[in-house]
Amino acid sequence: MNDDQGEATPGDHPDADVEVEMLHGVPVLHSGDQVTLPPSREEYVELLERLREQGFWVCVDLCAVDYLTHPGRTLPPGMEAGRFEVVVGLLSPERRERIRVRVQVPGEDPRLDSIVRVHPGADVHEREAWDLFGIDFEGHPDLSRILLPDEWVGHPLRKDSPVGSIPVQFKAPQELRR
Repeated sequence: MNDDQGEATPGDHPDADVEVEMLHGVPVLHSGDQVTLPPSREEYVELLERLREQGFWVCVDLCAVDYLTHPGRTLPPGMEAGRFEVVVGLLSPERRERIRVRVQVPGEDPRLDSIVRVHPGADVHEREAWDLFGIDFEGHPDLSRILLPDEWVGHPLRKDSPVGSIPVQFKAPQELRR
């Protein structure tokens, strides 16, 4: 509602005919002063290439999120939420601006094209997301474990990963063992 007049504004109704802001063919979401772009998996690498050409050449971070138990999140109309989301933070030092890219990755097909050829520094971030969440970054030069031992089975940050434990033996201080 418009606070001044008590009238409805276009943003009050989810079905309202509101013109969606677009950038490089991708809808723009705003969270405070942060611009977020949610491309499809097919648009993902091409969008990052275009943003790099516009000066967003620093890939600050790439991480994954598992929304298995919390499926709700803000997405543009018509975009289907995936179980996983890969989030990329980009920075343009010259423009002093940041952009966040959020791409949906379905749980039944957890794969996404690698961005290592666009942002070589994303190499370890993609390996970490694969290691902990099991998202396959196609075209990655060395998608191998980075945090867990090679013999580890599964991806421990998935919400449906069984909670396990490593047995820990506690010992009393030396003076109490006598």
